[in-house]
Amino acid sequence: MPSPTTPPPATGACTATYQTIGSRPAGSRVRSPVRAGSSAINGWTTWWTLAGGQGISQSWNGALSVSGSTVTVRNVDYNGQLPAGGTATSGFLGTDSPSSPTVSCVSP
Repeated sequence: MPSPTTPPPATGACTATYQTIGSRPAGSRVRSPVRAGSSAINGWTTWWTLAGGQGISQSWNGALSVSGSTVTVRNVDYNGQLPAGGTATSGFLGTDSPSSPTVSCVSP
């Protein structure tokens, strides 16, 4: 697998977005839906860059890692296989103000 600091080029197999679904004084609640493209996929990895001062306090439905300002989320056992057009959603609690980064997605 590629390192989280050097994301692989997008292949078009999947797309992902970053959606703030709630704010609180200490940060925000975010979900990141992944959608398979026109073919089924068996595994996915998403990544984006945290804005200055942001962090992550907990996550769910994905194996999350942070290296510097790069966040990487990989599927977990139960949500990696998606049919064409199918979706899986991971999420996390972010610290500090919400942002709207561009999320990249690749399927191995």
